[in-house]
Amino acid sequence: MDELTIQTLIRAKFSGALDQSGTYINLTIQTIAVLVGGIVLWRASNAIHKKKQAERQRNNYFETPYSREWRRKR
Repeated sequence: MDELTIQTLIRAKFSGALDQSGTYINLTIQTIAVLVGGIVLWRASNAIHKKKQAERQRNNYFETPYSREWRRKR
């Protein structure tokens, strides 16, 4: 009986009755949406981080003449 069901499934698959292209298209669309959404969130997070970093004041506690000169030589 197992051979009969496997055989019928194979025939249905190659005859086109079992078409899974809709499932693959749906999966592809979801993958692209997650990828694009991730890139958008990453860019937004990066922009917010840069803005916060620019607004932050530097702490002068560890400033020494050596560190100031070392940064200028870069």
